[in-house]
Amino acid sequence: MPHEVRAVVAAKRGAPVELQTILVPDPGPGEVLVSVQACGVCHTDLHYRDGAINDAFPFLLGHEAAGTVDAVGPGVTDLAPGDYVVLAWRAPCGTCRSCRRGRPWYCFDSRNATQPMTLLDRTPLTPALGIGAFAEKTLVAAGQAVKVDPAARPEAAGLIGCGVMAGYGAAVHTGGVGSGDTVAVIGCGGVGNAAIAGASIAGARRVIAVDIDERKLDGATRFGATDTVNSRGADPVEAVRDLTGGHGADVVIDAVGRPETYRQGFYMRDLAGTLVQVGVPDPEMKIELPLIDLFGRGGALKSSWYGDCLPSRDFPVLIDRYLSGRLDLDGFVTETIGLDEVESAFDKMRDGRVLRSVVVL
Repeated sequence: MPHEVRAVVAAKRGAPVELQTILVPDPGPGEVLVSVQACGVCHTDLHYRDGAINDAFPFLLGHEAAGTVDAVGPGVTDLAPGDYVVLAWRAPCGTCRSCRRGRPWYCFDSRNATQPMTLLDRTPLTPALGIGAFAEKTLVAAGQAVKVDPAARPEAAGLIGCGVMAGYGAAVHTGGVGSGDTVAVIGCGGVGNAAIAGASIAGARRVIAVDIDERKLDGATRFGATDTVNSRGADPVEAVRDLTGGHGADVVIDAVGRPETYRQGFYMRDLAGTLVQVGVPDPEMKIELPLIDLFGRGGALKSSWYGDCLPSRDFPVLIDRYLSGRLDLDGFVTETIGLDEVESAFDKMRDGRVLRSVVVL
């Protein structure tokens, strides 16, 4: 029997979100029903609301969540009611060409629940990133629910489901930051600060935070930045070179995703250095670089998808690091809000006033 729950719905492109009652079915084969305890407000939710991802309205927003399993469907053997989980928008299928090659973090056929959640009139909802967690309950594929230590408070734990994992993984997995490396991170929002934290934990000897907002630069030091550069008043490429003996950083992470920041990151690297793009660009954006520089500077230019993570492996590790005091997830939580405050949280996010607003249910 479907469950009637409150949820945040984006009904049409660019319109304010609405708090509505929706229907969530009981889990079918390979599915789990989750009671959501907390869900972060991410830029991706705003992209869905504004129609920047696709036009499959109405959307059920929210995807950066933690909660408890209410019920499991047939065939689900590794989860049980009461399990404390973080939701992931990648659930490797195990059979696609990438999974078969031993690269499940690139899975090309990630699993989602097959039954739709709907409005009361049975209009199907499109859940953001296959999750839809700005709701009292949500239905996901079993592989999307990753068990973690229940000692982690949900406001913090849910953030590894998207932004923290994306930034941390961009540094540790995609960028391969290691002991003694120098790292520059462009953009000190939630993803950028997670990259700073990841680089610091991985043993980087210098982590340089680059942003145009002095408030964000001050905050970046909390997550492990050793140096800061305000690119509004200084050439960030020259500033990073000055801080690295004139050479540039071993790894540069672009957490903004704009042509100008990508170009800065490209030239901010040491010769044969690595540039990782984790900030999501607008589909219309383009970049032009001299081909001789692409050849002559060498190194690697990479994109990081979800921090190249394997949720079943990485989520419990990050929670353990949080509980041991090595990863400051609490520092990402600027405020906690109710379901009826998501639209105002979008305004604060646009203005750069928060790292994360977190809906608590």
